[in-house]
Amino acid sequence: MSVESVIDRQSEVPYYQQLAQVLEQRISSGDIARGARLPSEQDLCDEFGLSRATVRQALQHLESRGVAQRIPKRGVFASEAVDGTGWVIQGKEGFLENAIGHQHRTVSTEVLRSGATALPVDVCRALQLPEGSIGFELVRVRSLDGKPALFSTNYSPPVLIPVLAGAADVLTGHASLSTLLSSAGFALGGAHRLIQAKHPRAEIAEALDIDANEPMLCIRSTSWTAEGQRYDVYDTWVRSDVIPLEVNVRTVDLGTR
Repeated sequence: MSVESVIDRQSEVPYYQQLAQVLEQRISSGDIARGARLPSEQDLCDEFGLSRATVRQALQHLESRGVAQRIPKRGVFASEAVDGTGWVIQGKEGFLENAIGHQHRTVSTEVLRSGATALPVDVCRALQLPEGSIGFELVRVRSLDGKPALFSTNYSPPVLIPVLAGAADVLTGHASLSTLLSSAGFALGGAHRLIQAKHPRAEIAEALDIDANEPMLCIRSTSWTAEGQRYDVYDTWVRSDVIPLEVNVRTVDLGTR
């Protein structure tokens, strides 16, 4: 069994998510052909030593991402490739993981500035901090296949300043912020994301090569751990002509199956 096929029992990443990543990698690599049936729930339980509930949750995760499709009385099948897929905005993954891991697109990151700073009042409120708190700011421009796609500003609370200040790979645009935060004990437990059409500031318009007079989509996200600790607020301005936003809707309740 390859390293990628092993469930890491010590990882903070939930088992179902690890299994979903393994299966998705098998689909993207061609080990599981597009349109082919995935292994049965029992086969996956036996292979990975997981409970049936965990396996079902992993398969549901793949379905919610559009990677797999359940056909009643037949099983779960790998979805056919679809061109032009975007960022699944209700998912746990950030833009970088989504674009590289699932779309096999080329992402480049330019860090415009980073460091400790006085957090804006609205960010302090979102992070449940006193006004005037010092946190960490990370401002980046992300390009997809050479085209400017996102302008994002992440704000983190004081407890994460040492973690971020020493993360050279993240601060030079060569590593994932989400992965860093998870490894530091701040794995995503939940988030609130608000999408609005707003006029970008001049800095944003210039970085994304757009007209400042034209409104564009802006996402404000506040993330917290499973214990409810708030640890990340970001504003991301999206060129939806380059990277469309996706929302998958699912009505199947795992508890009914």
